[in-house]
Amino acid sequence: MNRPQPIDVDKSRTGHGPLPAGQPPERLMLAGPRPRLEELWRTIRIGAEFIRGFRRLHFVGPCVTVFGSARFAPGTPWYEMGRAVGAELGRGGFTVMTGGGPGIMEAANRGAREVGAPSIGCNIILPHEQAPNPYCDRCVEFRYFFVRKVMLLKYSYGFVVLPGGYGTMDELFETLTLVQTAKIAGFPIVMMGKSYWDELDDFVRNRMIPDGTISPGDLDLVKVTDDPAEAARFVTDVAEREFGLRRGVPAKPKWWLFER
Repeated sequence: MNRPQPIDVDKSRTGHGPLPAGQPPERLMLAGPRPRLEELWRTIRIGAEFIRGFRRLHFVGPCVTVFGSARFAPGTPWYEMGRAVGAELGRGGFTVMTGGGPGIMEAANRGAREVGAPSIGCNIILPHEQAPNPYCDRCVEFRYFFVRKVMLLKYSYGFVVLPGGYGTMDELFETLTLVQTAKIAGFPIVMMGKSYWDELDDFVRNRMIPDGTISPGDLDLVKVTDDPAEAARFVTDVAEREFGLRRGVPAKPKWWLFER
């Protein structure tokens, strides 16, 4: 009887061997099984990060999150579009929330600040540190990308997506999947920068739909426009219709819960 041969296991991934020092938290978490106490401590730490995010963002008001590349400098067309949409959302009574970094995130926070609207950043701690931009009234920092993504979605009444790279695409398609699968309902998603998204739109229409990987109706999950005022109106209309959003007296922190 032939015995199966033992598998050659990479012990650095299974938790039976040391990983290099200074690893990002997500890399450690995803590096396979780790010692049990280490896994328990990490679970507690992740839970604490969720709770801290909930407490810091509970009173920021109705938010709209703006996504886009960190690589566009002030004065470039996409930066100025982000700045304009941040201002329009702020005039509409929304708190503008971003990933807290430079580029389009900075532009949207800046636009909100310039019209006197609240401006929030949810910054990610990276090995090569991403410093919060100077236009955030409040910045909450996160170690884990997935915790940050939950916060950006949980406290938003809509997403505005400007040109960006892998991170922007990740946020866009994950949110589309949540709407498509009815995990969230009636969530407005606006894509801005028609010329930037043209080839992606062609791929969706001419490959994904004909091949049956999405339905024709899924095109209706996104509004595409280059007009910041139209984007802000669309988000406002959907938020009022689907979520019953009404402007009123905001909830206030309770001192006896150590809220602020």
